Amino acid sequence: MEPYDLILGGSIVLIASYFANILAKKTNIPAVLMLMVIGYVIQQFVGVDQKDLLGALNILGPIGVILIVLEASLDLKLEKEKTGLILKATGLAIILLFVTSAAIALALTAFLDMSFYTGLLYAVPLSVLSSAVIIPSVGGLIDIKKELLIYESAISDIVGIILFYALLPFGEEGAGGGEIIHTLSDLGLTILLSVVFSYVLIILFQYVTEGAKLFLLMATLVGLYAAGKQLHLSPLPLIMVFGLALNNQKVFFRGGLKHLVDESKLKHILHDLHFITLETAFLVRTFFFVAFGMSIVLGDLVHWSVPLITLFAIVAIYGSRFVGLRVAMGKDITPEIFVAPRGLITVLLFYSIPAELASEEFQPGILLLTILVTSLVMTFGLIREAKVGTGMADSEGEKTEESKEETASSEGENQASPSTTEAGSPTQPKEPKVMVPFPKPQEPASNES
Repeated sequence: MEPYDLILGGSIVLIASYFANILAKKTNIPAVLMLMVIGYVIQQFVGVDQKDLLGALNILGPIGVILIVLEASLDLKLEKEKTGLILKATGLAIILLFVTSAAIALALTAFLDMSFYTGLLYAVPLSVLSSAVIIPSVGGLIDIKKELLIYESAISDIVGIILFYALLPFGEEGAGGGEIIHTLSDLGLTILLSVVFSYVLIILFQYVTEGAKLFLLMATLVGLYAAGKQLHLSPLPLIMVFGLALNNQKVFFRGGLKHLVDESKLKHILHDLHFITLETAFLVRTFFFVAFGMSIVLGDLVHWSVPLITLFAIVAIYGSRFVGLRVAMGKDITPEIFVAPRGLITVLLFYSIPAELASEEFQPGILLLTILVTSLVMTFGLIREAKVGTGMADSEGEKTEESKEETASSEGENQASPSTTEAGSPTQPKEPKVMVPFPKPQEPASNES
Protein backbone atom coordinates (compact mmCIF):
# COMPACT_ATOMS: atom_id res chain seq x y z
CA MET A 1 0.00 0.00 0.00
CA GLU A 2 1.30 3.46 -0.92
CA PRO A 3 2.25 5.86 1.92
CA TYR A 4 -0.31 8.44 0.84
CA ASP A 5 -3.00 5.77 0.83
CA LEU A 6 -2.23 5.15 4.51
CA ILE A 7 -2.23 8.89 5.26
CA LEU A 8 -5.56 9.35 3.48
CA GLY A 9 -7.06 6.29 5.19
CA GLY A 10 -5.87 7.43 8.62
CA SER A 11 -7.34 10.89 8.07
CA ILE A 12 -10.71 9.46 7.03
CA VAL A 13 -10.74 7.17 10.10
CA LEU A 14 -10.05 10.09 12.46
CA ILE A 15 -12.77 12.21 10.85
CA ALA A 16 -15.21 9.29 11.11
CA SER A 17 -14.21 8.81 14.76
CA TYR A 18 -14.93 12.46 15.52
CA PHE A 19 -18.45 12.20 14.14
CA ALA A 20 -18.89 8.83 15.87
CA ASN A 21 -18.26 10.59 19.19
CA ILE A 22 -20.88 13.21 18.35
CA LEU A 23 -23.35 10.49 17.38
CA ALA A 24 -22.53 8.58 20.57
CA LYS A 25 -23.47 11.59 22.71
CA LYS A 26 -26.81 11.92 20.94
CA THR A 27 -27.71 8.22 20.84
CA ASN A 28 -25.74 6.77 23.83
CA ILE A 29 -24.31 4.12 21.49
CA PRO A 30 -20.64 3.68 22.51
CA ALA A 31 -18.29 5.17 19.95
CA VAL A 32 -15.99 2.15 20.30
CA LEU A 33 -18.68 -0.07 18.75
CA MET A 34 -18.80 2.21 15.73
CA LEU A 35 -15.00 2.16 15.50
CA MET A 36 -14.98 -1.65 15.62
CA VAL A 37 -17.54 -1.71 12.80
CA ILE A 38 -15.37 0.70 10.78
CA GLY A 39 -12.40 -1.60 11.33
CA TYR A 40 -14.35 -4.66 10.25
CA VAL A 41 -15.56 -2.88 7.09
CA ILE A 42 -11.97 -1.91 6.26
CA GLN A 43 -10.97 -5.55 6.70
CA GLN A 44 -13.40 -6.55 3.96
CA PHE A 45 -11.70 -4.31 1.38
CA VAL A 46 -8.06 -4.33 2.48
CA GLY A 47 -5.80 -7.31 2.94
CA VAL A 48 -4.91 -7.55 6.63
CA ASP A 49 -1.92 -9.32 8.18
CA GLN A 50 -3.04 -10.52 11.62
CA LYS A 51 0.55 -10.46 12.93
CA ASP A 52 0.89 -6.78 11.99
CA LEU A 53 -2.42 -6.03 13.70
CA LEU A 54 -1.31 -7.85 16.85
CA GLY A 55 1.88 -5.78 16.88
CA ALA A 56 -0.14 -2.57 16.49
CA LEU A 57 -2.48 -3.57 19.32
CA ASN A 58 0.45 -4.37 21.60
CA ILE A 59 1.86 -0.86 21.02
CA LEU A 60 -1.37 1.14 21.00
CA GLY A 61 -2.83 -0.76 23.97
CA PRO A 62 -0.34 0.26 26.70
CA ILE A 63 -0.21 3.86 25.44
CA GLY A 64 -4.00 3.94 25.44
CA VAL A 65 -4.09 2.62 29.00
CA ILE A 66 -1.65 5.32 30.16
CA LEU A 67 -3.65 8.10 28.52
CA ILE A 68 -7.02 6.84 29.72
CA VAL A 69 -5.94 6.44 33.35
CA LEU A 70 -4.19 9.83 33.25
CA GLU A 71 -7.28 11.43 31.73
CA ALA A 72 -9.47 9.91 34.45
CA SER A 73 -7.16 10.91 37.32
CA LEU A 74 -6.91 14.48 36.03
CA ASP A 75 -10.71 14.71 36.31
CA LEU A 76 -11.02 13.33 39.85
CA LYS A 77 -11.14 15.58 42.89
CA LEU A 78 -10.15 14.21 46.31
CA GLU A 79 -12.42 16.09 48.68
CA LYS A 80 -13.33 15.27 52.26
CA GLU A 81 -17.03 15.07 51.50
CA LYS A 82 -16.32 12.51 48.74
CA THR A 83 -14.38 10.10 50.96
CA GLY A 84 -17.36 7.77 51.27
CA LEU A 85 -17.92 7.74 47.51
CA ILE A 86 -14.25 6.98 46.81
CA LEU A 87 -14.20 4.13 49.35
CA LYS A 88 -17.39 2.67 47.88
CA ALA A 89 -16.01 2.85 44.33
CA THR A 90 -12.74 1.25 45.41
CA GLY A 91 -14.49 -1.54 47.29
CA LEU A 92 -16.86 -2.20 44.40
CA ALA A 93 -14.06 -2.29 41.83
CA ILE A 94 -11.89 -4.72 43.81
CA ILE A 95 -14.60 -7.05 45.16
CA LEU A 96 -16.50 -7.31 41.86
CA LEU A 97 -13.25 -7.94 39.97
CA PHE A 98 -12.32 -10.87 42.23
CA VAL A 99 -15.83 -12.33 42.44
CA THR A 100 -16.46 -12.08 38.70
CA SER A 101 -13.03 -13.52 37.86
CA ALA A 102 -13.59 -16.52 40.13
CA ALA A 103 -17.08 -17.16 38.74
CA ILE A 104 -15.99 -16.98 35.09
CA ALA A 105 -12.94 -19.14 35.81
CA LEU A 106 -15.19 -21.80 37.34
CA ALA A 107 -17.40 -21.72 34.23
CA LEU A 108 -14.37 -22.09 31.96
CA THR A 109 -13.08 -24.98 34.06
CA ALA A 110 -16.46 -26.70 34.01
CA PHE A 111 -17.09 -26.51 30.25
CA LEU A 112 -13.59 -26.42 28.77
CA ASP A 113 -10.55 -28.59 29.24
CA MET A 114 -8.43 -26.20 31.28
CA SER A 115 -7.20 -25.80 34.85
CA PHE A 116 -8.60 -23.22 37.26
CA TYR A 117 -5.34 -21.26 36.97
CA THR A 118 -5.61 -21.06 33.17
CA GLY A 119 -9.27 -20.16 33.56
CA LEU A 120 -8.28 -17.24 35.79
CA LEU A 121 -5.87 -15.94 33.15
CA TYR A 122 -8.77 -15.71 30.71
CA ALA A 123 -11.35 -14.64 33.32
CA VAL A 124 -9.50 -11.58 34.62
CA PRO A 125 -9.55 -9.75 31.24
CA LEU A 126 -13.28 -10.46 30.97
CA SER A 127 -13.84 -9.07 34.50
CA VAL A 128 -12.16 -5.67 34.08
CA LEU A 129 -14.34 -2.63 33.43
CA SER A 130 -13.38 -0.50 30.45
CA SER A 131 -12.68 3.08 31.49
CA ALA A 132 -12.00 3.78 27.79
CA VAL A 133 -15.71 3.15 27.13
CA ILE A 134 -17.19 4.36 30.42
CA ILE A 135 -15.49 7.76 30.81
CA PRO A 136 -16.69 9.21 27.46
CA SER A 137 -20.17 7.68 27.93
CA VAL A 138 -21.23 8.91 31.39
CA GLY A 139 -20.68 12.65 30.95
CA GLY A 140 -24.42 13.30 30.97
CA LEU A 141 -25.05 11.75 34.40
CA ILE A 142 -25.31 13.71 37.64
CA ASP A 143 -22.00 14.17 39.43
CA ILE A 144 -22.40 11.51 42.13
CA LYS A 145 -23.21 8.76 39.61
CA LYS A 146 -20.63 9.91 37.08
CA GLU A 147 -17.84 10.11 39.65
CA LEU A 148 -18.68 6.71 41.11
CA LEU A 149 -18.40 5.10 37.66
CA ILE A 150 -15.20 6.96 36.76
CA TYR A 151 -13.52 6.02 40.04
CA GLU A 152 -14.72 2.43 39.80
CA SER A 153 -13.62 1.93 36.19
CA ALA A 154 -10.19 3.54 36.70
CA ILE A 155 -9.51 1.45 39.81
CA SER A 156 -10.81 -1.68 38.07
CA ASP A 157 -8.33 -1.05 35.23
CA ILE A 158 -5.41 -0.67 37.63
CA VAL A 159 -6.25 -3.58 39.93
CA GLY A 160 -7.15 -5.82 36.97
CA ILE A 161 -3.79 -5.22 35.30
CA ILE A 162 -1.91 -5.75 38.58
CA LEU A 163 -3.86 -8.97 39.27
CA PHE A 164 -3.29 -10.32 35.76
CA TYR A 165 0.46 -9.79 35.76
CA ALA A 166 0.66 -11.07 39.34
CA LEU A 167 -0.86 -14.36 38.15
CA LEU A 168 1.66 -14.94 35.35
CA PRO A 169 4.60 -16.12 37.54
CA PHE A 170 2.42 -18.87 39.05
CA GLY A 171 2.34 -20.59 35.66
CA GLU A 172 6.07 -21.19 35.79
CA GLU A 173 7.47 -24.48 37.00
CA GLY A 174 8.37 -24.52 40.67
CA ALA A 175 6.20 -21.49 41.51
CA GLY A 176 4.85 -21.57 45.03
CA GLY A 177 4.06 -19.50 48.10
CA GLY A 178 7.19 -17.41 47.58
CA GLU A 179 5.55 -15.85 44.52
CA ILE A 180 2.81 -14.36 46.69
CA ILE A 181 5.35 -12.63 48.92
CA HIS A 182 7.28 -11.48 45.85
CA THR A 183 4.12 -10.09 44.23
CA LEU A 184 3.07 -8.21 47.37
CA SER A 185 6.56 -6.76 47.82
CA ASP A 186 6.58 -5.62 44.17
CA LEU A 187 3.20 -3.96 44.68
CA GLY A 188 4.40 -2.15 47.79
CA LEU A 189 7.55 -1.00 46.00
CA THR A 190 5.47 0.18 43.03
CA ILE A 191 3.18 2.29 45.21
CA LEU A 192 6.14 3.81 47.07
CA LEU A 193 7.96 4.67 43.83
CA SER A 194 4.72 6.05 42.35
CA VAL A 195 4.34 8.54 45.19
CA VAL A 196 8.02 9.57 45.12
CA PHE A 197 8.20 10.01 41.33
CA SER A 198 4.89 11.90 41.28
CA TYR A 199 6.15 14.46 43.79
CA VAL A 200 9.50 14.82 41.99
CA LEU A 201 7.92 15.26 38.55
CA ILE A 202 5.41 17.86 39.73
CA ILE A 203 8.07 19.87 41.58
CA LEU A 204 10.56 19.76 38.69
CA PHE A 205 8.23 20.40 35.76
CA GLN A 206 6.82 23.62 37.20
CA TYR A 207 10.27 25.13 36.48
CA VAL A 208 10.42 23.92 32.85
CA THR A 209 9.73 26.96 30.70
CA GLU A 210 11.03 25.98 27.26
CA GLY A 211 8.63 24.89 24.50
CA ALA A 212 7.17 21.38 24.11
CA LYS A 213 7.39 20.80 27.88
CA LEU A 214 4.09 18.88 27.87
CA PHE A 215 5.40 16.33 25.40
CA LEU A 216 8.53 16.10 27.54
CA LEU A 217 6.31 15.33 30.52
CA MET A 218 4.29 12.77 28.56
CA ALA A 219 7.48 11.12 27.30
CA THR A 220 8.78 10.94 30.87
CA LEU A 221 5.59 9.27 32.12
CA VAL A 222 5.52 6.77 29.24
CA GLY A 223 9.22 6.07 29.72
CA LEU A 224 8.77 5.41 33.45
CA TYR A 225 5.83 3.12 32.66
CA ALA A 226 7.91 1.15 30.14
CA ALA A 227 10.86 0.97 32.55
CA GLY A 228 8.54 -0.37 35.25
CA LYS A 229 7.34 -3.07 32.88
CA GLN A 230 10.92 -4.00 32.07
CA LEU A 231 11.53 -4.42 35.82
CA HIS A 232 8.40 -6.63 36.07
CA LEU A 233 6.57 -4.06 38.22
CA SER A 234 3.01 -2.75 37.79
CA PRO A 235 3.66 0.94 36.99
CA LEU A 236 0.07 1.97 36.31
CA PRO A 237 -0.36 3.38 39.88
CA LEU A 238 2.36 5.92 38.98
CA ILE A 239 0.14 7.37 36.25
CA MET A 240 -2.90 7.60 38.50
CA VAL A 241 -1.02 9.00 41.53
CA PHE A 242 0.63 11.64 39.32
CA GLY A 243 -2.71 12.74 37.86
CA LEU A 244 -4.39 12.82 41.27
CA ALA A 245 -1.51 14.78 42.83
CA LEU A 246 -1.51 17.34 40.01
CA ASN A 247 -5.28 17.80 40.18
CA ASN A 248 -5.38 17.82 43.99
CA GLN A 249 -2.26 19.80 44.88
CA LYS A 250 -3.77 21.13 48.10
CA VAL A 251 -4.25 17.57 49.34
CA PHE A 252 -0.79 16.28 48.37
CA PHE A 253 1.21 19.43 49.10
CA ARG A 254 0.34 20.45 52.64
CA GLY A 255 2.31 21.67 55.61
CA GLY A 256 6.02 21.90 54.87
CA LEU A 257 5.51 20.72 51.27
CA LYS A 258 3.26 23.65 50.40
CA HIS A 259 6.13 26.05 49.71
CA LEU A 260 7.65 23.64 47.13
CA VAL A 261 5.00 24.37 44.49
CA ASP A 262 3.60 27.42 42.75
CA GLU A 263 -0.17 27.02 42.56
CA SER A 264 -0.57 29.26 39.51
CA LYS A 265 2.08 27.34 37.55
CA LEU A 266 0.54 23.98 38.44
CA LYS A 267 -2.91 25.15 37.37
CA HIS A 268 -1.48 26.13 33.99
CA ILE A 269 0.26 22.74 33.62
CA LEU A 270 -2.94 20.95 34.67
CA HIS A 271 -5.04 22.81 32.11
CA ASP A 272 -2.62 22.20 29.22
CA LEU A 273 -1.92 18.57 30.18
CA HIS A 274 -5.62 17.83 30.43
CA PHE A 275 -6.14 19.21 26.94
CA ILE A 276 -3.28 17.32 25.30
CA THR A 277 -4.20 14.09 27.12
CA LEU A 278 -7.78 14.33 25.91
CA GLU A 279 -6.72 14.89 22.31
CA THR A 280 -4.03 12.20 22.30
CA ALA A 281 -6.33 9.67 24.00
CA PHE A 282 -8.86 10.27 21.21
CA LEU A 283 -6.17 9.54 18.61
CA VAL A 284 -4.87 6.35 20.25
CA ARG A 285 -8.32 5.05 21.18
CA THR A 286 -9.51 5.52 17.60
CA PHE A 287 -6.72 3.52 15.98
CA PHE A 288 -6.76 0.84 18.70
CA PHE A 289 -10.42 -0.05 18.28
CA VAL A 290 -10.27 0.24 14.49
CA ALA A 291 -7.29 -2.17 14.52
CA PHE A 292 -9.23 -4.48 16.81
CA GLY A 293 -12.21 -4.32 14.44
CA MET A 294 -9.90 -5.27 11.58
CA SER A 295 -8.84 -8.38 13.53
CA ILE A 296 -12.41 -9.63 14.06
CA VAL A 297 -13.31 -12.97 12.50
CA LEU A 298 -17.06 -13.52 12.66
CA GLY A 299 -16.52 -17.25 12.17
CA ASP A 300 -15.20 -17.36 15.75
CA LEU A 301 -18.75 -16.75 17.00
CA VAL A 302 -20.18 -20.03 15.67
CA HIS A 303 -18.27 -22.35 18.02
CA TRP A 304 -20.60 -24.01 20.55
CA SER A 305 -18.64 -22.69 23.55
CA VAL A 306 -18.92 -19.03 22.57
CA PRO A 307 -22.60 -18.36 23.44
CA LEU A 308 -22.49 -20.73 26.42
CA ILE A 309 -19.42 -19.23 28.11
CA THR A 310 -20.53 -15.71 27.22
CA LEU A 311 -23.91 -16.34 28.86
CA PHE A 312 -22.24 -17.47 32.09
CA ALA A 313 -19.88 -14.48 31.93
CA ILE A 314 -22.80 -12.05 31.50
CA VAL A 315 -24.69 -13.63 34.41
CA ALA A 316 -21.58 -13.39 36.60
CA ILE A 317 -20.91 -9.77 35.58
CA TYR A 318 -24.39 -8.38 36.16
CA GLY A 319 -25.38 -10.73 38.99
CA SER A 320 -22.40 -9.75 41.14
CA ARG A 321 -22.81 -6.12 40.09
CA PHE A 322 -26.45 -6.05 41.18
CA VAL A 323 -25.63 -7.43 44.63
CA GLY A 324 -22.60 -5.17 45.07
CA LEU A 325 -24.44 -1.99 44.07
CA ARG A 326 -27.45 -2.79 46.25
CA VAL A 327 -25.20 -3.24 49.27
CA ALA A 328 -23.10 -0.16 48.56
CA MET A 329 -25.64 2.29 47.06
CA GLY A 330 -29.07 1.08 48.14
CA LYS A 331 -32.05 0.94 45.79
CA ASP A 332 -31.02 3.70 43.38
CA ILE A 333 -28.62 1.70 41.18
CA THR A 334 -29.63 2.81 37.70
CA PRO A 335 -28.00 3.32 35.33
CA GLU A 336 -24.90 2.03 37.23
CA ILE A 337 -26.15 -1.57 37.07
CA PHE A 338 -26.04 -1.42 33.27
CA VAL A 339 -22.68 0.34 32.94
CA ALA A 340 -20.19 -2.55 32.94
CA PRO A 341 -18.68 -2.61 29.43
CA ARG A 342 -15.54 -4.48 28.48
CA GLY A 343 -13.08 -2.97 26.03
CA LEU A 344 -9.48 -1.85 25.70
CA ILE A 345 -8.04 -3.51 28.83
CA THR A 346 -9.90 -6.73 28.06
CA VAL A 347 -8.37 -6.93 24.59
CA LEU A 348 -4.92 -5.86 25.77
CA LEU A 349 -4.73 -8.45 28.58
CA PHE A 350 -6.10 -11.21 26.35
CA TYR A 351 -3.30 -10.68 23.83
CA SER A 352 -0.78 -10.52 26.70
CA ILE A 353 -1.32 -14.16 27.73
CA PRO A 354 1.99 -15.95 27.00
CA ALA A 355 1.84 -18.68 24.33
CA GLU A 356 3.04 -21.32 26.81
CA LEU A 357 0.13 -20.53 29.15
CA ALA A 358 -2.56 -20.13 26.47
CA SER A 359 -5.28 -22.69 25.84
CA GLU A 360 -6.63 -23.69 22.45
CA GLU A 361 -9.95 -24.43 24.14
CA PHE A 362 -10.70 -20.72 24.64
CA GLN A 363 -12.31 -19.19 21.55
CA PRO A 364 -11.61 -15.50 20.74
CA GLY A 365 -15.30 -15.19 19.90
CA ILE A 366 -16.03 -15.27 23.66
CA LEU A 367 -14.05 -12.06 24.01
CA LEU A 368 -15.79 -10.37 21.09
CA LEU A 369 -19.31 -11.40 22.09
CA THR A 370 -18.79 -10.31 25.71
CA ILE A 371 -17.58 -6.88 24.57
CA LEU A 372 -20.56 -6.50 22.23
CA VAL A 373 -23.18 -7.61 24.76
CA THR A 374 -21.87 -5.48 27.64
CA SER A 375 -21.62 -2.44 25.37
CA LEU A 376 -25.18 -2.91 24.13
CA VAL A 377 -26.46 -3.37 27.68
CA MET A 378 -24.77 -0.09 28.66
CA THR A 379 -26.33 1.58 25.63
CA PHE A 380 -29.78 0.36 26.70
CA GLY A 381 -29.22 1.57 30.26
CA LEU A 382 -28.09 5.05 29.26
CA ILE A 383 -30.90 5.48 26.73
CA ARG A 384 -33.40 4.35 29.35
CA GLU A 385 -31.93 6.78 31.88
CA ALA A 386 -32.11 9.63 29.38
CA LYS A 387 -35.84 8.95 28.93
CA VAL A 388 -36.56 8.59 32.65
CA GLY A 389 -34.29 11.52 33.42
CA THR A 390 -33.69 11.00 37.16
CA GLY A 391 -29.98 10.38 36.87
CA MET A 392 -29.11 12.84 34.11
CA ALA A 393 -27.27 16.06 34.88
CA ASP A 394 -29.64 18.21 32.80
CA SER A 395 -32.85 16.53 33.96
CA GLU A 396 -35.58 18.31 35.91
CA GLY A 397 -36.43 15.13 37.78
CA GLU A 398 -35.61 14.18 41.31
CA LYS A 399 -31.93 14.55 42.28
CA THR A 400 -29.90 13.10 45.10
CA GLU A 401 -29.37 15.12 48.25
CA GLU A 402 -25.78 15.87 47.29
CA SER A 403 -26.71 17.25 43.90
CA LYS A 404 -29.42 19.36 45.54
CA GLU A 405 -26.92 20.88 47.92
CA GLU A 406 -24.51 21.62 45.06
CA THR A 407 -27.33 23.23 43.09
CA ALA A 408 -28.33 25.38 46.05
CA SER A 409 -24.74 26.46 46.56
CA SER A 410 -24.32 27.44 42.92
CA GLU A 411 -27.59 29.34 43.00
CA GLY A 412 -26.37 31.35 45.98
CA GLU A 413 -23.23 32.33 44.09
CA ASN A 414 -25.17 33.15 40.94
CA GLN A 415 -27.49 35.53 42.80
CA ALA A 416 -24.47 37.67 43.65
CA SER A 417 -24.43 38.73 40.00
CA PRO A 418 -27.47 40.68 38.70
CA SER A 419 -27.00 39.19 35.22
CA THR A 420 -27.29 35.57 36.40
CA THR A 421 -30.62 34.08 37.46
CA GLU A 422 -31.98 30.60 37.93
CA ALA A 423 -33.62 29.29 34.78
CA GLY A 424 -37.33 28.95 35.18
CA SER A 425 -37.43 30.67 38.58
CA PRO A 426 -40.87 32.23 39.36
CA THR A 427 -39.22 35.22 41.06
CA GLN A 428 -36.53 37.22 39.30
CA PRO A 429 -34.12 39.79 40.86
CA LYS A 430 -35.22 43.40 40.36
CA GLU A 431 -32.52 44.37 37.91
CA PRO A 432 -33.67 48.02 37.35
CA LYS A 433 -32.95 48.86 41.03
CA VAL A 434 -29.46 47.42 40.72
CA MET A 435 -28.66 49.17 37.46
CA VAL A 436 -29.82 52.70 38.56
CA PRO A 437 -27.33 54.61 40.77
CA PHE A 438 -28.43 55.43 44.30
CA PRO A 439 -29.05 59.21 44.83
CA LYS A 440 -26.65 61.12 47.03
CA PRO A 441 -28.02 61.93 50.50
CA GLN A 442 -27.57 65.72 50.16
CA GLU A 443 -29.34 65.90 46.81
CA PRO A 444 -33.04 65.51 46.13
CA ALA A 445 -34.12 62.29 44.51
CA SER A 446 -33.90 62.46 40.76
CA ASN A 447 -36.81 61.61 38.46
CA GLU A 448 -34.46 59.92 36.02
CA SER A 449 -35.46 56.44 35.13
